[in-house]
Order: sequence, then C-alpha cells, then structure tokens
Amino acid sequence: MSDDELKVEASDEVEAVTRERDEYLEALQRLKAEFDNYRKRVARDQQELAARAHERLVRELLPVLDDLERALEAADKHEEAQLEEGVALVHRSFAEVLAREGLVEVPTEGAFDPHSQEALLAQPSPEEEGTVIQVLQKGYKLGDLVLRPARVIVSQGNGVPENRA
Repeated sequence: MSDDELKVEASDEVEAVTRERDEYLEALQRLKAEFDNYRKRVARDQQELAARAHERLVRELLPVLDDLERALEAADKHEEAQLEEGVALVHRSFAEVLAREGLVEVPTEGAFDPHSQEALLAQPSPEEEGTVIQVLQKGYKLGDLVLRPARVIVSQGNGVPENRA
C-alpha cells in the first residue's frame, strides 16, 4: 500500500469515527432534553397534586369554620348552652375531618412507649414501674409517622409518695 492509500484509508476511518461520535453526541443531547422535560413534568405534577390535596383539605375544613362562626355568634348573644353545644360540634367536626385524613391518637394505656410517647416526669406510684399514669398532652400519628408524641407522666413504682405536711 502506498502512502496515499494509507492516508485515504486513515481519512475514511477518521470520518467514520467522527460520524459515530456525532451520532452519539446527538443521541446524548436528545436524551438530556427528554430527561429535562421529564423532570419538569414530574415537578409540575407534584405541585398540582399538592395543590389538589390542599384544596381538598381546606374544602373539608370549611364546615368546621362555619360551625365555629355559629358558636362565636352564640357567645356574642350570651347563650351559654348553645355556645357549649357549638364548641362540642366544632370539636367533633374537626376530629372527624382529621380522622378521615388518617390522623389517629397515640395510645397511652399501659407501658411507656418511647417511640410514640415523651415522658416528662417519673413519679412514685402504686402502678408498675414504666406504666403511664397520666397524659399531659395527647399525641397523634398520621399513618406510621408520629406527628406529635404523647406527653406523659410515668410511674417509678416505689408505692405511693408520702404526704409531708
């Protein structure tokens, strides 16, 4: 083979490699553009989903707001019985809306559970050590997630404390 033939052959190989490189680059650029579009579409879908969820929750809370306004109107008229009924109705309505959303109260009966309860104090009591003896603030879970732990007082055991007068 002559030098000219080698140069032509090398030139053809360079052309083929360059063409292949350009095809890969074009395919990569298309893939990048498709991925960017996908990422933007997913972000937009997530925003729309969150907006619909907020809308649904607010729509469910509107009757609770109406009940609360009626209770406040009864308070302005000094109708204590209606005020008490109104507040009870608001509490019940609000609890029902939250329950439909999956909110449940953290159980506090029996032994202390550090995963869903927060012991604020340990006191001597006739109860077995580690038993919840008083709930200071209810705790709530949404599915498996503890939104707020129950704040409790736990028994130390040791019998009833002495009265010191």
